[in-house]
Amino acid sequence: MLQVNLKNPMEVQVTGMNALKEALGPIGAVRFIQMYSPGYGDYTKERQEKPDVDPDEAIARIREFKEMKKQGLL
Repeated sequence: MLQVNLKNPMEVQVTGMNALKEALGPIGAVRFIQMYSPGYGDYTKERQEKPDVDPDEAIARIREFKEMKKQGLL
C-alpha cells in the first residue's frame, strides 16, 4: 500500500487519480468521476429558453464551415 500524506489534499487527489487511471484506464477514470458530478444549471429551463434553429440554416452553416476547412481557412 502506498504511503500517502492524508493531510495533504493535493497528494490524496493525485494518488487517487493515478489509482483510478491504473485500474480503469483514462476513459474509465473520467466516466467514474462523472458519475459523482452533480452537474450544474437547470436543464429544463435552459432547454425551453433555447432559440429555435432553422434546420436548413444549420446545414448551410455546417457546409460553409466544411468548405472553409477544406480550403485551409480554418
